[in-house]
Amino acid sequence: MTQLPGAVTIDSLLVGQVALLPDGRSPSGICKSPREQALWLSPTGVEGDAQADLRIHGGVEKAVHHYPREHYASWASWSRRTDLLGHAGAFGENISTTGWDESVVCIGDVVRLGEALVQVSQGRQPCWKLDVRFGEPGMAREMQARGRTGWYYRVVETGWVRAGATAALVERPHPEWPLSRLIALLFVRDERFTPEWARAAELPALAERWRGTFRKRVASSSVEDWEPRLRVPR
Repeated sequence: MTQLPGAVTIDSLLVGQVALLPDGRSPSGICKSPREQALWLSPTGVEGDAQADLRIHGGVEKAVHHYPREHYASWASWSRRTDLLGHAGAFGENISTTGWDESVVCIGDVVRLGEALVQVSQGRQPCWKLDVRFGEPGMAREMQARGRTGWYYRVVETGWVRAGATAALVERPHPEWPLSRLIALLFVRDERFTPEWARAAELPALAERWRGTFRKRVASSSVEDWEPRLRVPR
């Protein structure tokens, strides 16, 4: 069981519109900028935020992306992009805090985020656009290997969110399922985890896309091909 985390402060609330990445050909909403004013959080995301490919990004199960600010220090020792890592928003997150990470946040956690109420729905599956944004080949693979992906929320109750507001745990239905456990389970190629896949597939609070992935693994006793997600298209 994970220890119940104390409340944390939202140090940055970030949004961004779709723009081309440095390669000049890949549209993305990963470039976020901080906003000082309160923004409305609807079932599909923060006011003023956008995603380029709605088949993969955004939607009700990935309305808000939360990334721990404390991860930045280790990324700074790996990446040369100090210009991006000098402030929150480098990874396309909407919410930045210090004090919570994947080891203390559980799937299904219900969180009071400012005036809104949200629920942890899944971790992040990093893709090749991170490589292009940073100009660092293999960055998405490194994020996957480290398990420092951050997490997504679905919106339970709409409301206003702003920097300086509090994020506080309200309910924890799955204390035995910290995100670190789920993320490791998703990103390890080992068919011996089949019983764990079956358990994860039955988690009611887990986003359907992740549950479906685990169901497919159970049925096939194999892990899907990650290459299309991680390899930069030529």
